[in-house]
Amino acid sequence: MCTRILWNTNDHAVLAGRTMDWPESTEPVLTVFPQGLKRDGGKLAGTTVVAENPLLWTSSYGSLVTTFYGAGTADGINEAGLSAHMLYLDDSDPGPRDPEQPGLQIALWIQYLLDSAASVGEALDLLGTFQLVPIEMRGFAATVHVALEDSSGDSAIIEYLAGERRVHHGREYTIMTNAPAYDEQLRLLEQQVSTLRGLGHEEPDSELPLPGNVNAVDRFQRAAYFTSLLPEPADEQEAVAAVLAVTRNASVPFGAPYRSGRFATYNTEYRTICDLTGRRYFLELATSPNLLWAELDRFDLSPGAPVMTLSPDKHSLVGDVSRAFAPSPAPF
Repeated sequence: MCTRILWNTNDHAVLAGRTMDWPESTEPVLTVFPQGLKRDGGKLAGTTVVAENPLLWTSSYGSLVTTFYGAGTADGINEAGLSAHMLYLDDSDPGPRDPEQPGLQIALWIQYLLDSAASVGEALDLLGTFQLVPIEMRGFAATVHVALEDSSGDSAIIEYLAGERRVHHGREYTIMTNAPAYDEQLRLLEQQVSTLRGLGHEEPDSELPLPGNVNAVDRFQRAAYFTSLLPEPADEQEAVAAVLAVTRNASVPFGAPYRSGRFATYNTEYRTICDLTGRRYFLELATSPNLLWAELDRFDLSPGAPVMTLSPDKHSLVGDVSRAFAPSPAPF
């Protein structure tokens, strides 16, 4: 259920791709939020879920995001060059509610960071100023972890396990999937590398037995392998295409052997690319042959500007769709 891939070592662009893997439509809507929006971190689709001491804030930065179920943000980029991705993690647990800390319902976690921070470092500094509050949506517990990156190539993975916040901060943390927790994913990757070297695969070759299934560990290792082999692109366009190719490789196709129950695996609903250098946001629905993108610089992000939205589920949409957005009431 979801893969994030960061390419921050080429000379043309800092790019982050992700897949959204889910058992049903998350009703994705491309949404542009301007500066100056007042937010209530205790509300979920208009319902109060944090009654005591909710986190309240006003957005400092405009953003271009993909929403889910009209109630939260799954993925996006802000005008300062920070992007964020929310992925499923079954073992996520922020701990018991402490009403002394401002509460933030978890579906608005990355929107708060995009509204408030210009870099990974600034976003990490905010983590101690609020407490995440778990929720359920459409019968699913919103147990998640988050990946962040910024235009400098900095990166962070944030998890809450048994009430303890764990942060992996550094440019080297480029791949993320789901369970197990990130420390264990890194251990399993190193184990796989050691095993392959023991079999005589010191260098990549076409006979290397690469993990090829759709579970989170296989996707993590496959994405790490192919990302490490990406050649230097000729330009920014080629760099975007390269990350999109690896993101597609880590996707879960329709009809894949899903695993039910704990750590379930579902097909890919859509893929996105955050171009933090060119300030573009790409989206590709798994049910459409077309790649869409929007240019952040084409939107009015000043305080008082309208919220703009676009449903990507139209087969007539292709290429730069910035002008196809329309004013809309803020979903949250």
